[in-house]
Amino acid sequence: MIVIPAIDLKEGKCVRLLQGKKEEVTIYSDDPPSMARNWQEQGAELLHVVDLDGAFTGEQHNYEKIKAIRSAIDIPIEVGGGIRDADRVAQLIDLGVNRTIIGTSAAEKPDMVREICRRFPGKVLVGIDAKDGKVAVKGWVEVTELEAVAFAKQMEGAGAAGIIYTDISRDGMLTGPNVEAMAKMVESVGIPVIASGGVSQLDDIKSLMKINNLWGVITGKALYTGSMKLDEAIALTKGKD
Repeated sequence: MIVIPAIDLKEGKCVRLLQGKKEEVTIYSDDPPSMARNWQEQGAELLHVVDLDGAFTGEQHNYEKIKAIRSAIDIPIEVGGGIRDADRVAQLIDLGVNRTIIGTSAAEKPDMVREICRRFPGKVLVGIDAKDGKVAVKGWVEVTELEAVAFAKQMEGAGAAGIIYTDISRDGMLTGPNVEAMAKMVESVGIPVIASGGVSQLDDIKSLMKINNLWGVITGKALYTGSMKLDEAIALTKGKD
């Protein structure tokens, strides 16, 4: 299991939201490329970047910042938020983004996801944000009746390279991840699953490490508040003191 630091972009700044609420925002840095270099220097093997403005509006507004982040570091990056069609996926891949994350449009247009996965094999992850096991869309504003596990299986069949699973009731709350729900998701599909939401300390990493075949975990607020250090979390997953 790898530990993946997150950079959430809003109006060009590095921020975190509380439970995905756009009005509950904390700004941590106005220099996202510098933050990206910091995480790389601490041992990150992959960087998770979200265009929050894109997630809420459907149009990416932080393209130049994503470009600057890509230029600032050597490690792979995955980008989500506002990716609603194949043209946007192609644009980001041309920029050097290694993997793109489709969220809302995957739930609304599964056939489109199938086509994008066919065009860009191995480059498309599906972000599944859930509350009480049901899929949430449009920046977590709307909760659907779609079961998260059933949807994950559908996306696996569509050719998704992996699933990023977020329990939005835990995200940004520093209350610990929903290990039971995460384990159920991992057991339900054969593609890699990345956990997101609720990680606040090293003990949470230890809890997630008990899930067989969990590919990775994304963490953001815990790193920015200092309640967990990235290099220590990475060392833990690699069995180092």
